[in-house]
Amino acid sequence: MRGAILALLLLAGCAAGDNGGAGDDWPFTGGDVGGSHFSRLTDIDAGNVARLGLAWSHDLGTNRVQEATPVVVDGVMYTSGNLGRVYALDAATGASLWTFEPEVDMQANRSACCDQANRGVAVADGKVMVGALDGMLYALDAKTGAVVWKADTVTDHSRGYTSTGAPEVAGDLVLIGNAGAEYDARGYVTAYRIADGKQAWRFFTVPHDPKTGPQENPALDAALKTWDKDSRWDIGGGGTVWDAINYDPAFDTVYIGVGNGGPYAIKTRSPKGGTNLYLSSIVALDRKTGAVKWHYQETPGDSWDYTATQPMVLADVEVDGKVRPAILHSPKNGYLFVIDRETGKPLRINALVRTNWTKGFDKDGVAQMTPKNVDYWNGPRIVYPASAGARNWYPAAYDPTRKLYFAHVLDMGNLMFGPSPGTPEQARRAKALNVQTTLVFTPMLQQVLPTLPAVIRDQVEKLPEMQWVKDKPYSSELRAIDPLTGKAKWAVPTQGWQDRMGTLATASGLVFHGTIGGKLMVRDADTGKLLKEIDTGSSIMAAPMTYRVKGVQYVAVATGFGGGGWGYVPDYSAAYRYGNANRLLVFKLDGAPVKKPDPLPVLEVASPPPAQKPGVTPAMIAQGQGLFFQNCAICHSNQLRSTAPDLRRMQPATHDMFGAIVRDGLLLPGGMPRWDDLLSVQDVDAIHAWLIAEQGALRAREMKLKATGKPLDAPSIAVMSNF
Repeated sequence: MRGAILALLLLAGCAAGDNGGAGDDWPFTGGDVGGSHFSRLTDIDAGNVARLGLAWSHDLGTNRVQEATPVVVDGVMYTSGNLGRVYALDAATGASLWTFEPEVDMQANRSACCDQANRGVAVADGKVMVGALDGMLYALDAKTGAVVWKADTVTDHSRGYTSTGAPEVAGDLVLIGNAGAEYDARGYVTAYRIADGKQAWRFFTVPHDPKTGPQENPALDAALKTWDKDSRWDIGGGGTVWDAINYDPAFDTVYIGVGNGGPYAIKTRSPKGGTNLYLSSIVALDRKTGAVKWHYQETPGDSWDYTATQPMVLADVEVDGKVRPAILHSPKNGYLFVIDRETGKPLRINALVRTNWTKGFDKDGVAQMTPKNVDYWNGPRIVYPASAGARNWYPAAYDPTRKLYFAHVLDMGNLMFGPSPGTPEQARRAKALNVQTTLVFTPMLQQVLPTLPAVIRDQVEKLPEMQWVKDKPYSSELRAIDPLTGKAKWAVPTQGWQDRMGTLATASGLVFHGTIGGKLMVRDADTGKLLKEIDTGSSIMAAPMTYRVKGVQYVAVATGFGGGGWGYVPDYSAAYRYGNANRLLVFKLDGAPVKKPDPLPVLEVASPPPAQKPGVTPAMIAQGQGLFFQNCAICHSNQLRSTAPDLRRMQPATHDMFGAIVRDGLLLPGGMPRWDDLLSVQDVDAIHAWLIAEQGALRAREMKLKATGKPLDAPSIAVMSNF
């Protein structure tokens, strides 16, 4: 198991940076101990990949997001699904060995900004470890799936903490962080003993209010100097470690990528400014104690959701004639960093996309900020890259033989603006969004701009970045990148700005990736040429992986659309056309065709809405619209084919129960949280009034479309923007 594998690596003197790639087993979510998503297997190559077909599939029994890469050890596949479900399968046949479904507090859905995602399991010492959405860490018996121990990773259940990342094994410890920076969380990472689940140490990434007592460790005393002492400590500060935890046996060090600040704008969060350590940083921690060895801040004073939580690759790279142990990291902020693992010194920093928050980095790796370009608290600004990130959670693959980094890159910006000047400071909203910032992505900007207040619209139209928007609203590409220069050896466009894809590279010169359009693609690693395409009918975002059992090489990938913006399903996605039933698809040479799901039925015209209640006014409807976007739109974007209900299509019985659903938690077992602590009866009535008006307008539009014979799922009637 994984603990034994790590021990063997250490005994053999195999450092993480040797990055030899995975072999017959795929014992880590990233394949090898360095997280390279690279395989040494060569049975499937350019000469025979045309014969690739389905070996077996497994229905995951869900219809939400799938972001995990499976682990295979000794012929058994372990993988996770949304909420923290775990599946153990025979890796050769797909036969189910056991399934684990955690008892999740579904109120956690309210604090899940980006769907019910889970990014994988860790296997060590006969245990399979997984984090559930509500923050519970489970250790399961690898043979039976029985719970061996569980640990509550949440320090304060009155705040919006969730867990979505894969645990990381580090010797006799397992580490996990939490999500929630958009809500009211204070970030940290915790180490537990694999043997019994007891806490070994915890490292907070953000200082607490100095008025409440001493900081937990000296590293936080140092960080406090970079924060205003009158910061909005009540909101937590953000800095959650929701992914990107890597253990390096060579230095017995754990590297963590730290998330964004909360609230977003530093003017609100830390009024007198400062770099706000350890936000948007990579921090190296001593495995045994959690003490800081070094830190490097990739985005000082983050105000743009530029998390550093994107997957890292540990590799040995030659820089200026010397081979150095390095971290390859492409966070949201638009740059690719090569960082010395021993010292924390940046060795190379190269831009991947258009950026206007900085004009680059100096020789010491310090960002040369351009604050007037992006200080949206002083007026609306178009910021590049967007808060969605030039790179995000979807893993890159690194081929050490070709010295190429295969990654999906999104060149896109967003309009950002805060409350109007003179608006009273917003109190903390418990377990709810506290970003206090409006975002509109540039592909949608020209469509949304006419709907914005005139004072905002006039300022936006004068911004110089509007020319960037007009020239190229976005580009979305899979690239083969030289990590020392940032230059692409080749690049291929992907279908749309919501496409996102993890990658797999193999020693036989292949690159595997999926698309949300439902295709599994295989490309030549040297040229990007498409060698094989399999239409699965299921959206694919997760990174594929490969393994070998009894001499047969397999390639596996999970299917399912979701994640950030999950309520808005693009019309070019398989999820839009076929639904979002989640499957694990496993391929081999001379396999069978993939059976696609049946197409979704033709939509019917929206039902007539009930009459408005007495006393409903235009002002009340407008108030309801604002409350909807503040609290509901992140899930219910009210877009056709959404994975969450389109609330413009409610049936009479749902209208009758609207208050009980929203305030009282009537549908809590199904994942709809209750809002009685934040929304009054009058607030809910206002939201309902606006939805009734929207349903009436939608029905009128659809009746006209039906009369002309046009399909009701035409993209033009998806009238609400998710921002």
